[in-house]
Amino acid sequence: MRLLLRLLIAAGGGLFVYASYEPVGWFWAGIVGIALFYICLCPWSWRPVAGSPTIAQGMLLGFTHGLVQYLLMLPWIGEFVGNLPYLALSVVLALYALATGAGGTAIARWRTWGPYLFPPFYLSVEYLRSHWPFGGFAWVRLAWGQIDGPLANLAAIGGPALVTLATVFAGVGLAMVLVSRRRVAGALTTGAVLLSGLVASLYVDRPGTSSESVEVAAIQGNVPRMGLDFNAQRRAVLANHVRETATLDHPVDLVIWPENSSDVNPFTDVEASVLINQALESAQAPILVGTITQDEIGPRNTMVVFDPESGAGDFHNKKFLQPFGEYMPFREFFRIFSSYVDQAGNFQPGDGTGVVGMNVARLGREVSVGIQTCYEVAFDAAGRSAIANGAEFLATPSNNATFGFTDMTHQQVAMSRMRAIEFDRAVVVAATSGVSAIIAPDGTVDQSTSIFEAATLTQEIPLKQTVTLAARSGFYVELLPVIIGAVSGIIALWAHTRVPAGASPTQKRKGSGASRRRA
Repeated sequence: MRLLLRLLIAAGGGLFVYASYEPVGWFWAGIVGIALFYICLCPWSWRPVAGSPTIAQGMLLGFTHGLVQYLLMLPWIGEFVGNLPYLALSVVLALYALATGAGGTAIARWRTWGPYLFPPFYLSVEYLRSHWPFGGFAWVRLAWGQIDGPLANLAAIGGPALVTLATVFAGVGLAMVLVSRRRVAGALTTGAVLLSGLVASLYVDRPGTSSESVEVAAIQGNVPRMGLDFNAQRRAVLANHVRETATLDHPVDLVIWPENSSDVNPFTDVEASVLINQALESAQAPILVGTITQDEIGPRNTMVVFDPESGAGDFHNKKFLQPFGEYMPFREFFRIFSSYVDQAGNFQPGDGTGVVGMNVARLGREVSVGIQTCYEVAFDAAGRSAIANGAEFLATPSNNATFGFTDMTHQQVAMSRMRAIEFDRAVVVAATSGVSAIIAPDGTVDQSTSIFEAATLTQEIPLKQTVTLAARSGFYVELLPVIIGAVSGIIALWAHTRVPAGASPTQKRKGSGASRRRA
């Protein structure tokens, strides 16, 4: 009965955490979900279910919590390739939660320090999942679910890692209020964390941090959804973006097209080159075009600047590629399980600055545009590199067409919003089929489109040169608690596995005392 009740609480925690992400977007649900997860790992004094879960039970609780969250959050993975990859990814991600459950159970037994060491331990597992293997999968970071809450403001100080850490602290504090005798300490913890988010808002998009602006257009040409073969589909997508660009009813400074807006390489295909020149003629402004290029290394997913006066200019080769999509690790091995592996690309990662220059005639100079192409927006290093190289605003060109009407594009816009706060930059999201958006430096969505419609967004956005604390030192803000959390988890597991599962209360107290002295 005890384990079943804990499993239900763990699953409920996963459900609440899922509800914090877009498009549901209940930021408070993320805090409640973490509170429930921590409660299920803690020792209980309530007589019918008294006791603490074993380490093995903690692993099962963690797996359950994670699996519920990922199964609800990631169905879009299977929209095009079927359920097997989606289910496999959800299970693999939930395997990391085995570590969260094991270490969390051991840490929770430290009644004094456990509530304050569990948050950095949680972050350490999230860090591992976001970086390894194949570059990790940062899409499911806890922070993304806080975009509509006060804790999102902390991104400007320590990036998404600090937001995750604060969310777990708030959740653990809530858990203390609900089940601990230290209710006052728990209330103070949660209150202090939420207050810190409100105070951090004073650092977000401060007045006087921009003196120039440009008017940009985000073009969403839309995609034909049926009736064409692959090659005709690609040409139709390009034609749609040319056609939508021609609808601009007044001059703008810059035009942003989506990733894969010209999947036909204009450097080798005459028809594609002609179409892009038509768009330049109608816009009379530089256009950032998403295309496919080839060099001596291999195929690249490339964003290229085309200028009506000088032609092709700066380019950004996507650096953070999606494994099992844009490239296929261990292709021969995975082909044993699914023939879909041969639909994965063979793209090669770029190594540029993450910035392209686009000439703005009205200003008489080039504007530096930071590029986070689609999947790249989930990775801290992409934005940090762009800011370090002088990006004055950010663009997130995306191709989400194969994911249909799923939650994927809404989750991605939430990440772009947090990047706006983190780096104090406006963000222009241009997607082939939606959702496209123009985002202010405070993370507010000023304009957005619907999914699967042809649309154009135009707006004056600020140019900024500020460097936030997150851009300057966010890596170290993350690294310190990650180290603290990892060390705490290892020590807690080592100490508490020395106490037999069936030990008497006296033995457990002795073991806990010894563990605290060692810690």
